[in-house]
This record gives sequence, structure tokens and C-alpha cells, in this order.
Amino acid sequence: MNALFHAGISGARGRMGRAVSQVLDARKDVVVAARFDRGELPDLSLCDVVIDFSTPKASVELAERCAQAGGPALVIGSTGLSPEEEARIEAAAEKVAIVRSGNFSLGVNILIGLVEHAAQRLDARDWDIEVLESHHRKKVDAPSGTALMLGEAAASGRNVELEDVRAAPRNGVGEPRAEGEIGFAALRAGGIVGEHTVLFASDDEVLTLSHSAIDRSLFAKGAVAAAAWVRNRRPGLYDMQDVLGFRQA
Repeated sequence: MNALFHAGISGARGRMGRAVSQVLDARKDVVVAARFDRGELPDLSLCDVVIDFSTPKASVELAERCAQAGGPALVIGSTGLSPEEEARIEAAAEKVAIVRSGNFSLGVNILIGLVEHAAQRLDARDWDIEVLESHHRKKVDAPSGTALMLGEAAASGRNVELEDVRAAPRNGVGEPRAEGEIGFAALRAGGIVGEHTVLFASDDEVLTLSHSAIDRSLFAKGAVAAAAWVRNRRPGLYDMQDVLGFRQA
């Protein structure tokens, strides 16, 4: 059994906070030492790591408080941070270990790593890349944040910037596909939790890498795995590719 550690939950009354609570409460190697929401100031010295699904403002304040105290480590899942807020979290990571990610699904993050490695090895002159995603009818943004993460991984594998090779949305009669483009397609229907596919296609063969989310609890499980990993790390800003070993920590 893994060594016992003490965790805190920031944003504990939110949907993701409650999901994280359920995952932590089911583990025998974790003691939940603090559950709190924005505006509350628990004793963080009781925690080895805090999992935060709150708001950008609250996440930044928590990161700076932990940095000032020299701990605990952090897992931050808040989205929609401004460039200034991201910079403040990066500054805090100089003094405390932080894992920050827009998607904590272990499967999705394995997929991201595989996509980057595949793109490194499949020549852009011969292989086209398309990212396809499907979500429930109420999702209003497209492509999804995860689809963009997959596109970024593919672009990184080819040592280019996604904004330089991202294909424009296709509609009507247009120009033939340009060499090296990365395309996106989005579907919105029913109650689909989330499906993502990255298609690598040449004239001779097609490689398909895909992931399907079945239950939203998978994001909480990934955040808890990140917490177990980061609690003893040196100060720095990490992501799930570090947690899963795709990069040297």
C-alpha cells in the first residue's frame, strides 16, 4: 500500500469538489484534512497536497498562499485563467510544486502523449491530422478544450505552433487541404460526455487514436492520482504529461 498522505479540497462544495471527495474518501491511503471553499481559510499546514477546483481568482490566491508558506503542494483544475493569473501561478510554482491541467482524465492524457509521439514520427508531407470531438448538446464552445490540447500535442510533435497550421473550418467549396494542416471537427448531440479521436491519414493507411469518457468521475480520479504524485516533488509547474511519465520530472 502507498504511504499515507493528507489532502485538502478547495472548492469542496462544487460539482468537481464533491467528486474528488468521493474518490478520496474511498481510498485507504489518504486522510482528508481540509474541505473548504473560496473565502474560507483552513489550516493548510495539515495538508501534504491540496486539490483545487474553484475559480481562477481563488486558485491564484491559494497558490500564492501556499508559495508564501512553502507548501502544501497543489493540483489546480480551475479553467479560464487570464494570462496574468497564469503568470502568478507560474511565479508561485517557483516555491511550491503545482500540477495544473485543463483535463485530468488519465486516458485523455495518455492519448495526448501518444499523439505527440505519433506526430513526431509521421512525416507531415505524407500524413494528414484531423481531430474529431463529440459532446452533449449543451456544450457551447467548439472545438473543445481537450480537442485543442490534442491539436497542440500534434503540433508540438511536428515542432510547429498550432495557430500556424490549424485548418480553417470547412464549409462549401474551398481550396484543397494544405500540407501539414491540422483540422478539427465537432459534433454536439444528446448527452455525450466526451469523445475525442485523432486521425492520422496517409494515401496508404489510417491510424486512429481515440478516447471515450463514460463517467465524469474519471476527472476526479485523475486529479487524485496527480495529488499522490506531486505531494513530494520539488517546486515547479507540472502537468499530467509529467504525472504519467511522458516527460522527465
